[in-house]
Amino acid sequence: MRDKDFTNCYADAARAEAYARLGFANTYYLAYRDLPGIIREYVTGRKTIDFGCGTGRSTRFARQLGLQMTGIDIAPEMIAKARELDPDGDYRLVEGDDVSEFEAGAYDLVLSVFTFDNIPGFETKVRLFRDLGALLKTSGKLVSVVSSPDIYWHEWASFSTKDYPENRLARSGDVVKIVTLDFADRRPAEDILCTDESYRDVYARAGLELVATYKPRAKGDEPYKWINETRIAPWTIYVLAKA
Repeated sequence: MRDKDFTNCYADAARAEAYARLGFANTYYLAYRDLPGIIREYVTGRKTIDFGCGTGRSTRFARQLGLQMTGIDIAPEMIAKARELDPDGDYRLVEGDDVSEFEAGAYDLVLSVFTFDNIPGFETKVRLFRDLGALLKTSGKLVSVVSSPDIYWHEWASFSTKDYPENRLARSGDVVKIVTLDFADRRPAEDILCTDESYRDVYARAGLELVATYKPRAKGDEPYKWINETRIAPWTIYVLAKA
């Protein structure tokens, strides 16, 4: 199924309630484990936009690192839940992924955790990365955490894909399905597969320089029941700067 058939399965009150209960355990632990060190190494200021903040999990995580956070999302259900969980936080609903209300050249960091898993269309990705890059200061960085294609082909502590063998036939831009095991809502999420090669092409087209790439794997001594996490990286973390 190509991304023209795609619908945003996250704009849903039940989804928002489920994601609001997620912590940082199991496979999700690996997505967040290295972020504090990456941010310390590459980011010099505090002013941050969390693009695609959902219910605010990543926003609250980053704020604990001392960052000044503004969380933005296109799903009203997600923003409503974020504000409920964190009344003192700065969460804003944006219309049609338009970030023009935010000051260009003003941000030290744009953080995006899993957001681009759910954005269809190569040209749409290029436009959004170009728009997000424009928000950065000259020294600013964009840190994007995305699902590696491998996540849709294997079993994990937090996810299952065994009911969707068609995922293995997917190419960049195709819809893939994955079930989250860390909450009760077992409806599959529909994401958009995007390979490393495609992301690199997007970044170049968007006028961004790839500074670093991380593929976090489990070490084996964590308090979680790993399945494939010690040998395959489920996530990819890209650090980007203005070209």
